Amino acid sequence: MKERDILLMDGDCGLCSHVANFMYPRLANKGSLQFLSNSSKEGRKIISKLSKQYQITDTVYLIRNGKCHIKSGAAVRCLLYMRWHYKIFFPLFWLYPLPLRDIKYSILARYRHYFFKRPAYCIFPD
Repeated sequence: MKERDILLMDGDCGLCSHVANFMYPRLANKGSLQFLSNSSKEGRKIISKLSKQYQITDTVYLIRNGKCHIKSGAAVRCLLYMRWHYKIFFPLFWLYPLPLRDIKYSILARYRHYFFKRPAYCIFPD
């Protein structure tokens, strides 16, 4: 049996909670992706095994087929787990140049707590 891919997100972030709540019911295969908090015991263990450059990054992590993707690369690849009518947007977002995607991602990530209310509790399992 294929091991599930892992999406590590900030459990204290309203945007991350909204994204997870949006994605889960729209996944093509519910068993294909596991959602975890960066600060959970298992999440910290996974991050500690990554390269030093990835460990110091405060971002979303997608462990897909054993390879780690971060920032906008992880966000865009999340479309591949969703139903076909969401997957069709993957090539469009992927063609957008990575440096520009990452700049927009970084701006949104920096100000996410101003625009999205922090959840009362973490929705990601420990």
